[in-house]
Amino acid sequence: MNAEDSALLAARIDALLPQTQCTRCGYPTCRAYADAIASGEADIDRCPPGGADGVVALANLLGIAAKPVDPAYGIEAPPIVAVIDEDVCIGCTKCIQACPVDAIVGAAKRMHTVITDECTGCELCLPPCPVDCIALAPVAARPLSRAGVLERAAAARERFDARKVRMDRTGARNTVGAAEAAMLSSQGDDAAAAKSIAASAAPTNAAPAAAIAGDAALAAEAAPATAGTRPIDRAAVLAAIARGKARRAKDTHGS
Repeated sequence: MNAEDSALLAARIDALLPQTQCTRCGYPTCRAYADAIASGEADIDRCPPGGADGVVALANLLGIAAKPVDPAYGIEAPPIVAVIDEDVCIGCTKCIQACPVDAIVGAAKRMHTVITDECTGCELCLPPCPVDCIALAPVAARPLSRAGVLERAAAARERFDARKVRMDRTGARNTVGAAEAAMLSSQGDDAAAAKSIAASAAPTNAAPAAAIAGDAALAAEAAPATAGTRPIDRAAVLAAIARGKARRAKDTHGS
């Protein structure tokens, strides 16, 4: 099979996968697993979220015999979603960075929350959480039907692709920014060298002025930050959350 045919087959395989991006199969993405199946590197029984019906669908596509999901990669189960304990969350953003479908929203040192309808239940947000404030909750009593898996997969694929575009764009901006910073740094080094040469040739009475300027700079660095520039700590975040809950309760029950 040539590279073009292999890529086409991988795309057809990927279309049958649940797009949870959970990595349980041993590959970083569903598409990477599809590529491995197409090349003969991986078997079709490594996807617990796809379930037995998913294995059958892959077997039918490839014209091979179906087999049970390999328990070494997990077991088929009802769909789950992540739930954040908002009273414990410290706003570290680590779960946001881990989510492959941008289903978690929040900001640094601000409470995070999960967009339940968009969560694939991949569980990748659990390991990086430093305060263990994320739990998993089932959203159905039984595993999804094949139609349900594919419907959920379509939405997950769209969000995963959108996130990839965003990450690529951010990476490109960071690369450009790093190049510009390096150029400016080089220019700054040249200017500093010229300034040093000029200073060494200056009269000795320039030294006291330079010392005074240096003392002023040190004093500025040692001065405490103003209240407006201090980072918001956890206590302030929790207090804000409590005030918000109190306001909502007041609005609900009346003053």
